[in-house]
Amino acid sequence: MRAQVARLRDILQLRFTDLFSGLPVSVLASISPANPLKRVARVAGYAGLRLVGHLFQPIKNAEQLRGAVWLYVVSANNYDALSFIKEARPEAVLVAGQGKNIGRYGQVVNRLSLRRKILYYWQYPAALLGLHRAVGGRALRFFDLIFYALGYYEVYRRALRHYRPQAVVFANDHNDDARALLLACRAEGVPTAYVQHASVSTNFPPLGFDLSLLEGQDALDKYRQCGPMRGQVELVGMPKADSFLAQRNTAPQVRRVAVACNLLDELPDLFATLTYLLRELTALTFTLRPHPGDRRDFAALRRALPDLQWSDPHQENVFQFLQTHDALVAADTSTHLEATLLNVASVYYRFSPTPTLADYYGYAARGLSEWAHALPELAAALGRLAQHKPLDLYRRAAYYNATLGTPDEGHSRVLAVRRLSEWLAAPASQA
Repeated sequence: MRAQVARLRDILQLRFTDLFSGLPVSVLASISPANPLKRVARVAGYAGLRLVGHLFQPIKNAEQLRGAVWLYVVSANNYDALSFIKEARPEAVLVAGQGKNIGRYGQVVNRLSLRRKILYYWQYPAALLGLHRAVGGRALRFFDLIFYALGYYEVYRRALRHYRPQAVVFANDHNDDARALLLACRAEGVPTAYVQHASVSTNFPPLGFDLSLLEGQDALDKYRQCGPMRGQVELVGMPKADSFLAQRNTAPQVRRVAVACNLLDELPDLFATLTYLLRELTALTFTLRPHPGDRRDFAALRRALPDLQWSDPHQENVFQFLQTHDALVAADTSTHLEATLLNVASVYYRFSPTPTLADYYGYAARGLSEWAHALPELAAALGRLAQHKPLDLYRRAAYYNATLGTPDEGHSRVLAVRRLSEWLAAPASQA
């Protein structure tokens, strides 16, 4: 049981950090409600809809999983991050856990059965007790998250023994199901690789893959602070940006401002910011883009701000969105890096300040983004950019994208696929 508790603590590593516990109440409530009765209700719903529901859900995969290279995804963003490997190596297969929400790609990914997950819930009382001894009251506060995580490891070990994939490639290293599959791969001797898909933080788990393809020095420096790194590490730039780097924004003044938000940004604060900007900067056009996973109701905001334009994150990716704008206003999101790569001016503004997330990715500290601490500062920054926007803003991103300014710029996909193919062909990857 000690081994199981240690494994669950590893799988749920991010959930037991100060950062996670310090998230805004509204954000935390969407993941794990503060009210224990609501948590119990969610657990009951999960047991009925997922654990029991999976028993009656047929799985018919269109591709052969046995002996293939698996590209494991936990979201639509993950799918976008790994699809270039599928294009270069058609024999690779994109897979996700049964019932996992992959957005617009939900019908095209192959699924790993989770029907047997229900068989491992007898372990829950001992696991909860063991984790309480290990992490204290946070185990009780997040008893629902512990419940959800049970069984992934055992079911995925069984799937690996059945299909014997050549290797598993990840784009996420901290979600519970991805962590469980990583540990299962280690136990079954299946090689693992990781392709970074967004900016990382020092709160992430230690880098634990046999091969890690990181975007740049920033990610490498941060992972070094997370703990000992396993396997080989290569810096390959940002594959998902390749096709857009040749189309940088050359406008000398800002006219169109992109505003990106996520669940960390409270709607009242967002409304106040947009109302202020629309009133103070009438010559500029503002477009709001919610995060693809943000399911909040924005209808009231739409009615209250008829001059505000909108971007549908399910219809255009973030680079397509940024291409039609000259500046970005956002809080803690890797969209700042993507904007800078396209020479879109980046302004960091915290719609809903919290003590634990100030400059979470370090963009302002590194000079990638300008930090506006208050609304007048934000309006002043955009006003200056409306007069003059530099043409070399993208150079600020060199610390984050290793290929920027090199012959490999715009060819990160080719570089990543080549490195991955060499690794797969080497005997060591088959150990």
